[in-house]
Amino acid sequence: MAAPPVCDFNWPAPDFSLPATDGSEYSLGEIAGETGTVVMFICNHCPYVLAVLDRLKRDASELLPFGIGMAAICSNDAISHPDDSFEKMIEMADRENFPFPYLHDEDQTVARAYGAACTPDFFGFNASLKLQYRGRLDDAGRKSVHGETRRDLLEAMKLISKTGSGPKTQYSSMGCSIKWKNM
Repeated sequence: MAAPPVCDFNWPAPDFSLPATDGSEYSLGEIAGETGTVVMFICNHCPYVLAVLDRLKRDASELLPFGIGMAAICSNDAISHPDDSFEKMIEMADRENFPFPYLHDEDQTVARAYGAACTPDFFGFNASLKLQYRGRLDDAGRKSVHGETRRDLLEAMKLISKTGSGPKTQYSSMGCSIKWKNM
């Protein structure tokens, strides 16, 4: 299990251009929203990601009307973890009907540029692509949600879309470590 550091407010989003499961290639500018952008690192096999998929898709769909752009990136080594191969990513994106592009960071340069630590790992940027949120999706984590749960990413991005600034209190994501290639 890994947990990333807390938000480094106003850190600029590194640019990228990556292939997507839909056959397109997307840059940061193409996924950026009018009022904010979420870049998330996920994968196909992590139990933490699988546990939050339905809530992640729900929250992503609810953020679209706020002018928030989103993309998910898989950076895991597909040699050591074949379930995270590009072919398996395409299958997952089709099966799950993601409301955001699912991008492949095969050489892991984007994950390194962002300092991604785990899956899932969420980066929330304002309209100027300055970091305002680095934290978890919600307070349920891998647990099943019964009743109310604090929807941290959703509430943070709604705040960012209105004010340009993220919440001062943030809770780290928790998940499986990024599966780095042997260098």
